[in-house]
Amino acid sequence: MSNKIDSRQQSSLVRALGPIDATMIVIGSMIGSGIFITSAESSRLSGAPGWLLLAWAVAGLLTITGALCCSELATMMPRAGGVYVFLREGYGRPIGFLYGWTLFLVIQTGTIAAVAIAFAKFLGVFVTAVSPDNYLVSPIPLGGYAISLSTEQLVAIGLIALLTWTNTRGLEVGKIVQNTFTFAKTAALAAVVVIGLSLGWHAASAARSAAWWNSWANGWSPQIAQPGFTFFGGLALALLFGKSMVGPLFAQTAWTNVTFVGSEVRDPGKNLVRALVGGCAIVVVLYLLANVAYLAVLPFPEIQRAPQNRVAVAMMNALFGHPGAMCMAAAIMISTFGCNNGLILSGARVYYAMARDRLFFQKVATTNRFHVPAAALVAQAIWTAFLTLPRTVTINAATHEVAYGNVYNQLLEYIVSADLLFYVLMIAALMILRRKRPDAERPYRTWGYPIVPIISIVLAGLLMVDLACLAPATSGIGILIVLTGVPAYFFWRTLASA
Repeated sequence: MSNKIDSRQQSSLVRALGPIDATMIVIGSMIGSGIFITSAESSRLSGAPGWLLLAWAVAGLLTITGALCCSELATMMPRAGGVYVFLREGYGRPIGFLYGWTLFLVIQTGTIAAVAIAFAKFLGVFVTAVSPDNYLVSPIPLGGYAISLSTEQLVAIGLIALLTWTNTRGLEVGKIVQNTFTFAKTAALAAVVVIGLSLGWHAASAARSAAWWNSWANGWSPQIAQPGFTFFGGLALALLFGKSMVGPLFAQTAWTNVTFVGSEVRDPGKNLVRALVGGCAIVVVLYLLANVAYLAVLPFPEIQRAPQNRVAVAMMNALFGHPGAMCMAAAIMISTFGCNNGLILSGARVYYAMARDRLFFQKVATTNRFHVPAAALVAQAIWTAFLTLPRTVTINAATHEVAYGNVYNQLLEYIVSADLLFYVLMIAALMILRRKRPDAERPYRTWGYPIVPIISIVLAGLLMVDLACLAPATSGIGILIVLTGVPAYFFWRTLASA
């Protein structure tokens, strides 16, 4: 591809996102369904209210330190693709490609699929016809898996198609949808916090009488938290505390999405920093307060045993009965709708950047008449829709009943360690580029350097080791998923040189 074509394509993206728009992408991509459900699993793993709050606090620290480091890279290289570009410049094209490939294969697309299914699940609260068991195409067995099309899956595919189409109509349409739904869901989450904190303390909550730091006093044991666990005592608690951070981390990971649209943010030297640091700080505080609200209203065992892990719904149901639960379901629908819009809008820019490097389909390197990478959006939508179709198959040994799960949830579990690995590589790239390009323009320099990036790398590294100890097979499969990008990279390189 000639330099002339590259230059034309690079300039075809329009810098139309202001500081509020960029911040709404950060907040909107982070707040999905995670904050409303993941505290149940975290509380079961850690066994005490204090450890639950600490898990969210440490995950928040990892997010804030990461945002401070990422801000320097984002303002130094405000280009389409964001983290892909940072890794490419820090380590070379192969590492950048592995990140983009994994993002396309499961991280971004799997998250979009999961959030779309979450939207459909909560729609099912209002429309009973929308159900995971109401099949248009009954499950077709494929070994240990199956493929089906239920009304729930159809709604999820419809949501993906709708938001993909709106984003092909131009950045202006995409940001209007993003801003509207992000304001609405942030207000809804803030309302949950205010309601829980103002009304909950007057309830007879067993959370306050529970042992806040002594998990064993609450009837917890490592073997109950994770059957077959071979560790005991404080070491067991420390390891399971690390695992309890997985949910909180995944509820916050999408903050890097704003870097993917770096070529479309006005005055990126200022606005990307404000969006990353400000947006992450708002969400981290809201998440912590939301968990305090849960503890204020619900006895700790009820958080652990919340039906279908819907802690927020259980909280509102405890305060207002069925109407409160219905309001919470509607709020989560708004949240997941806005979250998916941000994920769809930003993710496509990574594949666009890869294609411009001739490491993906060349059609994906183009933009349409609305100055957006429509082909990248469509490619992302097709693969994401496919990820909603496969189902895992579980047979109850006692009742012989068959239960169907979702493959992308399994894939996301596999990719936790790989996602953390790319996070560490991104932070380390900041330090590498300080040496490789000491004279490069840096509109923002990381506050607290080098202490802040070291804290970030150490925290992520400890969590990676923890997950490798607890689930070596899961972590290993995650790395194998990343490594599928190695032959893919050489395939694209061969095509580019042909």
